[in-house]
Amino acid sequence: MPPEFNRTHFDISEFAVSRRYSSPPQNVGDGQAPRIRQEHGRVLEEQLRVTFREEHEARAKAKLPEGLTASDGAYYEVELRKGAKAEKLERQRDHIVVGATKIDPVSKRVSTVVFIPDASVPVLENIFQDYATGELTERGNKPPNNNYVDPIETIRRARLFSFWTDNPTALPDNPQDRIWWEVWCRPDVADNVAAVYRRMECRIADEDRWLKFPESTVIPVLARRADIELTLVVADGIMELRRGSDTPNFFLEDEHDNQHDWAEDLAERTIWPGADVPRVCLLDTGVNRAHVLIEPALAEGDLMAARPGWPSADNVRESHGTPMAGLALHGDLFARLQDLQEYRLRHRLESVRIMPADGFDPNEPSHYGSITLNAVAQVEIQNPANSRVFCMAVTNDDRSGERASSWSACVDRAAAGLLAGDESDRPRRLFCISGGNVRNAMQVDRLGELADHPIEDPAQAWNALSIGGYTDKTDIDPADPYFRGHRPVVEAGDISPFSRNSTGWHSGKSPIKPEVVFEAGNRAVSHNGRDLIDCPSLELLSTGAEVDRLPIVNFAATSAATAQAARLAARLQADHPNLWPETIRALIVHSADWTERMKERLTNEGRLRERKQLVRTFGYGVPSYGRATASATSDLALMAQRTIQPYRREQSVVFNECHYYPLPWPREVLEQYGDQEFKLKITLSYFVEPNPGKSAAIDPHRYQSFGLRFDLKRPRESTDQFKQRINAQERENPRRAGAPAEPDSGEWLLGPNSISAGSLHCDVWRGTGAQLAARNIICIKPVSGWWKERRNRQICEQQGRYALIVTLTAPDAEIDLYTPISNTIRQGIEIEV
Repeated sequence: MPPEFNRTHFDISEFAVSRRYSSPPQNVGDGQAPRIRQEHGRVLEEQLRVTFREEHEARAKAKLPEGLTASDGAYYEVELRKGAKAEKLERQRDHIVVGATKIDPVSKRVSTVVFIPDASVPVLENIFQDYATGELTERGNKPPNNNYVDPIETIRRARLFSFWTDNPTALPDNPQDRIWWEVWCRPDVADNVAAVYRRMECRIADEDRWLKFPESTVIPVLARRADIELTLVVADGIMELRRGSDTPNFFLEDEHDNQHDWAEDLAERTIWPGADVPRVCLLDTGVNRAHVLIEPALAEGDLMAARPGWPSADNVRESHGTPMAGLALHGDLFARLQDLQEYRLRHRLESVRIMPADGFDPNEPSHYGSITLNAVAQVEIQNPANSRVFCMAVTNDDRSGERASSWSACVDRAAAGLLAGDESDRPRRLFCISGGNVRNAMQVDRLGELADHPIEDPAQAWNALSIGGYTDKTDIDPADPYFRGHRPVVEAGDISPFSRNSTGWHSGKSPIKPEVVFEAGNRAVSHNGRDLIDCPSLELLSTGAEVDRLPIVNFAATSAATAQAARLAARLQADHPNLWPETIRALIVHSADWTERMKERLTNEGRLRERKQLVRTFGYGVPSYGRATASATSDLALMAQRTIQPYRREQSVVFNECHYYPLPWPREVLEQYGDQEFKLKITLSYFVEPNPGKSAAIDPHRYQSFGLRFDLKRPRESTDQFKQRINAQERENPRRAGAPAEPDSGEWLLGPNSISAGSLHCDVWRGTGAQLAARNIICIKPVSGWWKERRNRQICEQQGRYALIVTLTAPDAEIDLYTPISNTIRQGIEIEV
């Protein structure tokens, strides 16, 4: 079973122990002919027995992954007479369930997949025997169970093709071919079916992309044909298989005339939010509020413009803000439009146009910093009491963000609560900013090296959450003749061809950007293998500005990814209203994981330099709402929100304090699984006051007001040895170097030097349970910043805020870490620090 994220995160804020700190002096049926009932009943009984025997032999030979066992039942293919109704074969009391049903185009016979538990096979044998030999009914002179047995022609083993209801040519011939499948299953077993695929290391789409209908749940699965065939031995409840080939073209082309009906249906199924909820504030081209999927969540007074005279509504042609609004509210409409469920929105929209409308002079790039700050101030004056996340997908074309700019520094100032009027309560702000797009690469060879497409200004902002793109969209609409012979640029789970990166930046001086990636769509490669083409079926669906003509449009690139990131942040704010923006940012990063494709690339790169390049391409992976908002018994998060005073003035300005956190690891559980690998992910998030002078590009300490780092106790260190290693104040002579530290155990993905820049530091450690049991203290310590270079006490003795997230993941979902940790916290942690 996969982890179920339904537990509250642990708050360990009160466990922090403050100590004076100084830096040591060392440097995650065709016919209707009457039956001859004796013969017909006997044949069916024999077919059932033979098929039952074949299934048992097949199960015994199946090579199942460790931890999986064969089902206590099997799938049978039953062929019925023309016109027969397959659903009549169901027997709920015997757990006999009908699945995929098809009609032969020539014979018109009906074939259906029936799941029969082993314990119910004797029930069917008795039914066939009674049919063959029982007394005829008085009414109708029919054999017993005639309506059930008479339509049946044959019974045989179900094959993969028995479940296939799509075009026969779309089924892969090669067992090793990997494609997206639609796995249709019973709603009550959908989680179990998904768990089997995860155990088989198949890729499961996020639950937001599952389609839920009254009698079936559709799960997108990326798997080989061989994987799918093996799953049929293990998982019951699978009803039907199709190629995951539905594309947005259904709504863009096939359903063009019905777009309004689809949009209005979704609007009616949406439970719209009240006024006192978090907001996503779009800093973009404005929004057309008249859209049926936007108007209930965007008040007229919340539609603004940064400059007097600019219209607040979106451009009808080349609209950008309105598709951003749809994704920020609802996510990709492709799944939402097909679902039949009601769903509740718990956040609203605000919009400030920061881009001039048609007919107005363009903005000077040097003005974007002030325009952004003015927009922030304007929306907060309008709604001062509401929390919000700012969403900006406007970047400075082809301007690398390797060094701070005035625009990025303005974003950092706003995030840190340093705008005019912020002096009293210093409100912090969360910004989600697009990393920019790879533009005008119309040929494959022009995509070039990764370093040729750096993150664009202002996404280098240290305090912002910078967003890149990946894609799971690989199905080109086969009905579109224009794209015949084309293929997707990248495989499912890989980086979107639109996305930029920070691989060419100095790793010790520049933050890892993007931190996370969201769905950004794919592109198509022409049949000649050279030309890149935008393809609607490889993009997302959102709301269109031309609400009367095209209320649903395709939309892609890192703009789409950024809108989805802001949506996630607003949902987390709604779930956890007491969490700081710094903490929401940390939770999003902590919840992220790499797709199988990304993991393959990471695993194949054994050297640290290559791993760093890959992380600077796809960040820490794809975030998960479920994992960000809650913990599971085997995969849990410890959180802390604290303030710290990094420096104090004596004769000179020196370091002031560090915080030790005892970690409530369940030693007995960890030692029980002492040789198995656990994963530990640590994320430290805070907002700095920027100082973007000339030296900031050379020395990051000159850009940041203060900096923090984390350090984890090593397995063979005593508590005293750990403290003395990291804190000179814990030594008898603080000026003397300590004893040489033992090498770190396990494996950090990146290591401290690779995550030293920026105001978010995240790394992943893997090691055995035995090693982890002793790694039970973490220290948050200051490093230099420009506050430390100021002797004025009002500057150098300021306090900073930080959020710490520590997540622990067991090697098996059945291992309960949550209960013993909860008991330890309730009783009080007994680790001496």
